[in-house]
Amino acid sequence: MFGRFAPALYVLGVLIAGFGCLMIIPLAISWLTADGAHDAYDEAVLITILCGLLLSFFIGRQQREMRVRESFLLVALIWAILPAFGALPLYLHIAELTWTDAYFEAVSGLTATGATVLSRLDQLPVSINFWRTFMHWVGGLGVVVLAVAILPLLGFGGRGMLKAETLGR
Repeated sequence: MFGRFAPALYVLGVLIAGFGCLMIIPLAISWLTADGAHDAYDEAVLITILCGLLLSFFIGRQQREMRVRESFLLVALIWAILPAFGALPLYLHIAELTWTDAYFEAVSGLTATGATVLSRLDQLPVSINFWRTFMHWVGGLGVVVLAVAILPLLGFGGRGMLKAETLGR
């Protein structure tokens, strides 16, 4: 059904599910500190992991190598879609935050730019501040670099994705 884009979509589903697993860390912090944000994390973890697993399940594992064209698609989808899932805990917990602002916070985190639209950060729950800084850490490591390290474990080569992410030839 998805043809030649199936390998990229399958890997995207696995990465989304893995990203949802990363949300379990601030969820645990929220439960341990009783900061009141655990409901937002419960929903965000469930939505993110479920979407990732459903995408990878319905696409199914493809036995062919991902080409450069699909790698470009995968890079674009990672940068567009992962922040949407990263924004979920912020949007679900901070009542005055719009979806656009929550998405901006997540993009800012995953690109490690450090920009924010939030004020009074010291009054936010510990787990929300942890999630914001954790996204910066993940972004600093490079979401795509991590994906290149994970792709061979999933049976896909990362050379095309590396070409899609680097400058020059």
